[in-house]
Amino acid sequence: MSITLSFGADSGPDTAQVDAIMARLVDTRVASRLFARDATLWGPDANVEERLGWTDFEANALTAIVGAEHIRAELHAAGVDRVMLCGMGGSSLAPEVIARWANVPLTVIDSTHPSFLTAALSGDLSRTLVVVSSKSGSTIETLSHRAAFAAAFTAAGIDPAARIIVVTDPGSQLEADARSAGQRVCFADPDVGGRFSALTAFGLVPTALAGADVRELLADACGVRTLLASDTADNPALRLAAVIAAGLPDRYVLGIAEAPGTDWGLGSWIEQLVAESTGKAGLGVLPIALQDSAPEFVAHPANLMRVRLGTSAAVAAAPGPSELTVSGALGAQFLLWETATAVLGHLLGIDPFDQPDVESAKIAARAVLSQDSEPVSETGAPILHDAPAQLLAAPSGVAPETTVELMTSLRDVVPRNGYLAIQAYLDPSGPYAAELEVFRDALARALGVPVALGWGPRYLHSVGQLHKGGPALGAFLQLCDSSAPELEIPGSESGFGTLIAAQSRGDRDVLTSRGRPVFALRTGAPGVLIAALTAAARSISPS
Repeated sequence: MSITLSFGADSGPDTAQVDAIMARLVDTRVASRLFARDATLWGPDANVEERLGWTDFEANALTAIVGAEHIRAELHAAGVDRVMLCGMGGSSLAPEVIARWANVPLTVIDSTHPSFLTAALSGDLSRTLVVVSSKSGSTIETLSHRAAFAAAFTAAGIDPAARIIVVTDPGSQLEADARSAGQRVCFADPDVGGRFSALTAFGLVPTALAGADVRELLADACGVRTLLASDTADNPALRLAAVIAAGLPDRYVLGIAEAPGTDWGLGSWIEQLVAESTGKAGLGVLPIALQDSAPEFVAHPANLMRVRLGTSAAVAAAPGPSELTVSGALGAQFLLWETATAVLGHLLGIDPFDQPDVESAKIAARAVLSQDSEPVSETGAPILHDAPAQLLAAPSGVAPETTVELMTSLRDVVPRNGYLAIQAYLDPSGPYAAELEVFRDALARALGVPVALGWGPRYLHSVGQLHKGGPALGAFLQLCDSSAPELEIPGSESGFGTLIAAQSRGDRDVLTSRGRPVFALRTGAPGVLIAALTAAARSISPS
């Protein structure tokens, strides 16, 4: 199956402008130069050639698949059939999508919430394989997860070396630690950046271990590689990049919905790929994964382009009047969006392979952790009068005392042509996911702007780069949970509860320092608070 793009009559892009961008891309041979690893596409000082291995992925991918299939057969014969993946950002988002596409069970561990991890650690460890995936080998969440699972296996009388497999770049500290512990190591391609790694060991090893037919995925990607590398007007990656670029800077939000039958969560992967690649130097594109029923698709805010993803030609043949449709098999979609994102970086004049603002939140979190416990606990914050929540942060001069005042304040601080991001530092496996989606919809209706929903700390490895380095058009609402008992991180002075509190505090400190408006609430009863906030959002009208 190939890739097809089509546009509704009112989807937004100016046809003449798109055609002019396309002509320039074709004339300057951007596609073929990209697949030839020409780093000068991103400026004379760019040093990104070592990040372009994803353009020639097949040989390394097949090696990773063969190794994973052998390990799966060995462990499956021993009754080990419960696969858990510890990874953040590019190390977990693509595998999560692939597992849903293949309909195979894969539990992704990308939270530091104590309740979430307590439940994960209390499962049937006798049947459990843990894949620990980190490109850098220094990701604090993933290293903490590895330590927790190793301790749990040991307590259950199971040798961690037999049940923990590490995926990392050669030469990382994680590789050295894993080998010292006798754990198996699968090498990823060091020439591929994390968010471009869907078709490498990071995307393929965990899902092959879980039972996915990733050879089909690889074949679909290989089937469109020649097309995506062609310097022609028929290249869908060039056209996708041109359409997005033609809407900038005003139309910078992509509202991404998936057609029936393709509910893989691909929009969440696109969020990270595009936002982290483009969200820097005050520029950027913000994808938001939405349901078909999202209020944004009714109100049509001026800063949003609707994008529908599907696999069938019928989806592409009948775009809605205000949407762009992208149709193709999952493997083809992966390579399409990676190529289009790299081209978009070229058009914006930025390096799509760095993430200069991701580290800032990590540094801030480490600074909080290095202090005494009191700055993390943040005692003494004012309490909302009508909901069980402390107000940990608000823009200068703003002091809401009720949930309705908070919603009104949120409406007032969202910049013109802006967006709101909900940052939920809650248990993602609890009952709050559905409740937060209802709240998100209510906020989108009340504020009349696109509303993104991200789980902390997961979003820090995804759209967090754009929040801090992209256009200063966002407002932020953090929801923090104080209800869970602390859970020890083996070998660390801090527990998971302290870590997640430091991560939320660190990110909002950086956002505030960048002039972004941030509200933060802490609650011991998340469900009650979400219900109160939803009711308050429903009571106000757009400005």
